Amino acid sequence: MLIAVLWGANIGTLYPLVEVVFKGDSLPGYAEKQINQTDARLVELDAEIHQLTAKLAETDDSTASKNLRLQIESATATKTAIAESSKYLRWAKPTIDAYAPRGAYATLMLIVAMLVGGTAIKLVALLINLMLVQYVSESASLDLRALFFRKALRLDLDSFGENGSADLTSRLTNDIAHVSAGITALLGRLVREPLKMAVCLGGAMFVCWRLLLFVMIVTPLVGLVMHHLSRAIRRASRRAMEEMSQLYGMLNDSFAGIRVIKAFNTQGFERAKFDRGTRAYYRKSMKMAFYNTLARSSSEMLGMTVVGLAILAGGYLVVNQQTRLFGIPMSTVPLEVGEILMFFGFLIGASDPARKLSDVWSGLQRGIAATERIYEIIDKPIRVAEPKNDRTTARPHREIRLENVVYQYTSGPTVLRGVDLTIRHGETIAVVGPNGSGKSTIVNLLCRFDDPQNGQVLLDDTPIQEMKTRDLRRRIALVTQRTILFDDTIENNIRYGSPGADSHAVVRAAKMAFADEFILRKTPD
Repeated sequence: MLIAVLWGANIGTLYPLVEVVFKGDSLPGYAEKQINQTDARLVELDAEIHQLTAKLAETDDSTASKNLRLQIESATATKTAIAESSKYLRWAKPTIDAYAPRGAYATLMLIVAMLVGGTAIKLVALLINLMLVQYVSESASLDLRALFFRKALRLDLDSFGENGSADLTSRLTNDIAHVSAGITALLGRLVREPLKMAVCLGGAMFVCWRLLLFVMIVTPLVGLVMHHLSRAIRRASRRAMEEMSQLYGMLNDSFAGIRVIKAFNTQGFERAKFDRGTRAYYRKSMKMAFYNTLARSSSEMLGMTVVGLAILAGGYLVVNQQTRLFGIPMSTVPLEVGEILMFFGFLIGASDPARKLSDVWSGLQRGIAATERIYEIIDKPIRVAEPKNDRTTARPHREIRLENVVYQYTSGPTVLRGVDLTIRHGETIAVVGPNGSGKSTIVNLLCRFDDPQNGQVLLDDTPIQEMKTRDLRRRIALVTQRTILFDDTIENNIRYGSPGADSHAVVRAAKMAFADEFILRKTPD
């Protein structure tokens, strides 16, 4: 609010510069002169109204009577307007006489000092505004990343197969950056610039509200154009983000499979594939840039058209000392040069925020598109849900049992049909079969990475769907074919499943896995 008010106040100094300083006058002298002119004008209007009223009483002609009444109404309205404007000047005159400097140059120095001081205060307010907006934006991004990552860790395993970790990474980094930029635009310029525009339009309205309405006739057309452009920007932004996800996937595949790429000499193929991806992203980005430029050009064209109309209309009124335009009354008294220049200044002051708003609007549309992609994951339903009334079972366990288990992949074949299996405590079981026969699926169901469509898996006599997943998985040690090393110390990698294990337990586990000697020899630190 402070930025907006000072923005308008700086433009408002045009009037005292033109009407006071450049005419060799001071503020006290100008106030005195204006009050005297107003009083003289009010006396003239009173005499004019008196004469018109006398003529009206003497005439019997209905047409003449109608014209006289219109003249009396017009003179009365002019008198009221002049008296109203004079009232504020009379109220301020004692303060002006007490504190305003005498002399034109001293008045100029005061106006310049007010301009510089107002600008300094405005910049301090702008600094505070930017920091507060950035604080909110970064805090929101922080919370959104935490929320997204929390949900990503709870997603069903096939979500990683469908979207891939690269897509999730792209949404977590690139898309949330766009969301942050959107929040910055929403709480920063999208609040600040309309306030600045409102102050300027309010100032122009104060000078001549009818003239302002006249020159704003083109704004609905530009509003319609911006509405259609905003939808196009959102679509183009979403497609560019999807293309970026594809690029993340290519990078992930290339770097993870670098041994295979080198072994089969497919570097050229991977380069060509990556080049196609970057060119596709380039085309989407250029399309988005085209819409952004179009939006900015439309808003700038609006500003220039409005200012051009104002110059033509206002110039006609001032040059010809008219109060009507195309028969439409614009003001009660002819506008002065200082007033019309201030009117132009306010319109130019309003056009600058309007131009900036087009960039803000484009950034906001990108933020909205990114937010939709983020919440596609956050709001995604999960098949493996926690039980409302959980059960548990005591240790040591007696058996693991599969009863008439049927499982079909979401977009694939049925791999398990009526499987019955009992694994007793102490037994070692090998499940043998060709690829795709459901061996890994049985392990996934036991760990409750997914639930069967029919039948149930029991730990002792407790269905695992009725146990908390955290409780169930604490009882399971899973060793897969893929060895995963997290970016941490060897000690923390070994104790990953049991964070509370002490160093002696870690060394004991390493010795049992025949890794102790290798660790000491290869990584002494």
